[in-house]
Amino acid sequence: MPASRNPVLNVSSREVGGSRAARRLRRQGQVPGIVYGGGETPIAFQIPARDLRHALAEAGAVLDLSIDGGRPSPVVVKELARHPVNGDTVHVDLLRVRMDRAIQATVVLELTGAEEAPGVREGGILEHVTRELTIEALPGDIPDVLQHDVSAMAIGDTLTLEAITAPANVQIVGDPETVVATITPPRLQTEAETEIEQETELVGEAPAVEEEGAGEGGEAAEAAE
Repeated sequence: MPASRNPVLNVSSREVGGSRAARRLRRQGQVPGIVYGGGETPIAFQIPARDLRHALAEAGAVLDLSIDGGRPSPVVVKELARHPVNGDTVHVDLLRVRMDRAIQATVVLELTGAEEAPGVREGGILEHVTRELTIEALPGDIPDVLQHDVSAMAIGDTLTLEAITAPANVQIVGDPETVVATITPPRLQTEAETEIEQETELVGEAPAVEEEGAGEGGEAAEAAE
């Protein structure tokens, strides 16, 4: 069997502890984690934060996990919990996988060509509503990212999930009518149009007010005479 090209994640097993133990690990520069799935017992582990960052930066969808120097086995990142302020990873969940069985995963959707889109060039605002997609594929076929060209979108256009094309052997999961992105009119333009409409209504009412005022003024002038 050819050697795997997946980055190897070397971790150390640990005893499952509470939040106090997890905080102590983080102070020591370690990230607590757990691996589960594959019909095997979940195993808690710890890994130096720096090693984890490097492995994730170099990895595709699949990593080879080695626990306490044991034989590596393929896993995917199921969830990364990050600190709300500094963004550091505070916990990682890994899922054991088989390379011959499809799994569901979440991938980032990038929109390209926005600067060339007629709607954007005319001052419209591109709103990226859905930034992550759920896909189903063999672990080795999971893409790092999906891209979609929006260079043809005009003001008022709506991009839905059914328009997103996935690579071969990858299936997008979800409601085809899910809104992915829209191009809306410029907010300043919308506000200006609203003000114009309000002013038009006021102007339309003004003659009646002026006529009533003129009548009252005329009667007052006549009374003064």
